[in-house]
Amino acid sequence: QVQLVESGGGLVQPGGSLRLSCTASGSIHHIYTMAWYRQAPGKQRDLVATVSMTRGGDTNLADSVKGRFTISRDDAKSTVYLQMNSLKPDDTAVYYCNTFLITNDLVRRDVWGRGTQVTVSS
Repeated sequence: QVQLVESGGGLVQPGGSLRLSCTASGSIHHIYTMAWYRQAPGKQRDLVATVSMTRGGDTNLADSVKGRFTISRDDAKSTVYLQMNSLKPDDTAVYYCNTFLITNDLVRRDVWGRGTQVTVSS
């Protein structure tokens, strides 16, 4: 079916930067949206950023990351990126890639990656 693979997580100091990537593969007819969520220990999973995979490519960012994070896409590679700058300890979480798409057999799917750990600590 469809698989999402995230990469780019790691340990960084406060104020540092990190770039996450997520690539979708499998039986994909069309991708509608791709997004990043994050979940800290003991907390709910929160939406961080979304990007439309349509021509417009509209993006949305959570208020907590506006001005620091940027989401972008590479349509040819079915990949979404999350550039994270000025990282804070509160950004520490497992970051999950998500996509809403339609498969080659024309079934709409909401798909999640396994997640990549981001730790911001001195």
